[in-house]
Amino acid sequence: MSPQPQAAVGAPLSRVDGRLKVTGKALYAAEHDVDGAVHAVIVDASVGRGRITSMETRAALAHPGVLRVISHRNAPKLPYRDNPGSNNPAGRRLRVFQDDRVLFHGQPVAVVVATTLEAAQHGASLVKVRYDAEQPSTDLHEAEPDKPTTYQRGDADAGLRSAAVRMDLTYRTARNHQNPMEPHATIARWDGNRLTVWDKTQWVVGAQTELAAVFGLEMDSVRVISPFVGGGFGSGLRCWPHTVVAALAARETGRPVKLVLSRKQMYFGTGFRPSYEYRLRLGSDRRGRLTTAVHEIDAETSSYEKFTEAIMAAGQMMYSMPNVRQAYSTVPLDVNTPLYMRGPGFATASFAIESGMDELAHQLGLDPIELRRRNEPNEDESNGLPFSTRRLRECYTVGAREFGWQRRNPKPRSTRDGDWLIGMGMAAGVYDTMRAPAQARVRLDDDGTAVVEAAASDMGPGTYTSQTQVAADALGLTMRTVTFRLGDSLYPQTPPHGGSMTMASVGSAVLDGCNKVRQQAVELAVQDEQSPLYGAQPEDVVVRGGRLHMRDNPARGETYQRLLSRNHRTHLEAVGSFAPPSGPERHSFYAYNATFAEVAVDATLGLVRVRRVLGVYDAGRIISPKLADSQALGGIVGGIGTALLEHTVTDHRDGRIVNASLADYLVPVNADVPDLRAIYLEGEDREADPLGVKGLGEVVHVAVAPAIANAVFNATGRRIRELPITAEALL
Repeated sequence: MSPQPQAAVGAPLSRVDGRLKVTGKALYAAEHDVDGAVHAVIVDASVGRGRITSMETRAALAHPGVLRVISHRNAPKLPYRDNPGSNNPAGRRLRVFQDDRVLFHGQPVAVVVATTLEAAQHGASLVKVRYDAEQPSTDLHEAEPDKPTTYQRGDADAGLRSAAVRMDLTYRTARNHQNPMEPHATIARWDGNRLTVWDKTQWVVGAQTELAAVFGLEMDSVRVISPFVGGGFGSGLRCWPHTVVAALAARETGRPVKLVLSRKQMYFGTGFRPSYEYRLRLGSDRRGRLTTAVHEIDAETSSYEKFTEAIMAAGQMMYSMPNVRQAYSTVPLDVNTPLYMRGPGFATASFAIESGMDELAHQLGLDPIELRRRNEPNEDESNGLPFSTRRLRECYTVGAREFGWQRRNPKPRSTRDGDWLIGMGMAAGVYDTMRAPAQARVRLDDDGTAVVEAAASDMGPGTYTSQTQVAADALGLTMRTVTFRLGDSLYPQTPPHGGSMTMASVGSAVLDGCNKVRQQAVELAVQDEQSPLYGAQPEDVVVRGGRLHMRDNPARGETYQRLLSRNHRTHLEAVGSFAPPSGPERHSFYAYNATFAEVAVDATLGLVRVRRVLGVYDAGRIISPKLADSQALGGIVGGIGTALLEHTVTDHRDGRIVNASLADYLVPVNADVPDLRAIYLEGEDREADPLGVKGLGEVVHVAVAPAIANAVFNATGRRIRELPITAEALL
């Protein structure tokens, strides 16, 4: 087929759903008007471990408006079939209301269903639960780890012994919660043996498969609807217990049920970025060439599921060295299960690795950028594959020039602005270019408009807009004449909306489907004796503004409307698909960044203020620069939170989270983010996918925290190896 003109892709277009959102017409999970819906409120366990010995529900049931109180005492036994396609390995997950065990503080132990939200809330407060409580284990540093996952190349012990320069460093990161603006919510309705849920989720297909497994249903008996998601950051990448509770309550009461988690319940009802202890031992020669790295990593998980993430990849491929050894251990605790949070694994690893590189550069008297340049690999040394693209050197060059890196004084605590100590720092970031099978259905109607459908999600990055851009160009239509629909499990299946894989996977399926439909139209025209394009070669025909014409003779052509009307076609339709090539990978696929930060630290009080941050990205083709800026700046803001503010605090005596509110769990506000900038290297990665994209939403978060930590060291001379960096640590 002839390449299509690109009018929408690459243009800084505003969101096609923007007006719906700012006028309140975009419906989120709890806002759907489902006739006859009643309300449910979960009763949470007030102990961190133990068994329920009694539950008094008479006062709750006597309260006006209360319909049912459901718990393990009266709930039906659910099938809970294994679900290989979910995050729940071998059927291990929290089985709500199936027994009297309490596995973590805040676990759902009952649900109150009432005709009004207020009645359900008060009814829940009237349920009295007694426990045989045990001491919970919630401290990562006090519990026993599982058997580690390991990696090795070369001889790390010999490499360390022979290294001219050796460093032994331990870094710690706090638990972080995603805290999206929209709370998690579910409305569930049964029609006979068919279940429909309106859910906050980043993966309608994942929620569908889990609900089918829990209730013993066929997949096509469950429908999940989620057209708008008010932020996710990974928290919606699995089906949580409250969704099962809502569906169970709806079945038991025979009424549609709405269940909305409170902000407090979000801290134990959904996942989080786990806390880590990361010991890093580095060996190098005196010129800064790395010879060895040993990574010993401990991370929290729950006692009933083993959560892991890609914490090891960066340490295997980011820098060139012959000797690497890694041991990654999860530590089972009496907590709810962690889940992916923006830049999962890579962001945490980058804090340790990039801080360690900065410490090594300081000890050797090298510029941190120069140290990284000296250790730039020519291939992925973890597997011997060539990189599809790797332009970190260019990221360093552009970033240093645009940030004014040459003004940085390498001597710590040497630059002041009144009472403020000023420092600059940088770090490199990497994130996996993920792709997965996806499908999209495309229909071109005889009025010249098109509808594209896929079971994707849009938690904020602009899926509606970016997919419309791809479809408009591939079909040769304007943005106004294309409608993209998502968030319904009835649509063609797509992978989770996370891991920066939506554009590469769903976008490539949309491109394929639109190309197929356009090709159908072109072939119809060149075979139609009444068409001006009759007898033309299909590869010589392009479409622009809904009009098919010869590439070298735009006057010779006709519109989709005339072509379909004359041929008595109401529409043309195709299903587009994408899947990564089968068999072993031929390239190593990653997106990269170089992040630069400038901070000011109050010399007396230890307060840290970020003055400016610059990110330079090798992220392949940028479909929408305006949406890309939104992603990049948001990722940087999240990195500022990780570096300086965010810390979920647990009372280890009973497992209670003590700062489970936005008043006590600190996140950045406008005053914390004065000057942020993103630069994207021009280019594409056609080895990765037909669109040439590499993914952006995750990599923009990676490296922000270590860049800030390294800037704090440059400002103060104090090396802080634990996040978040607090004033107390600097005093």
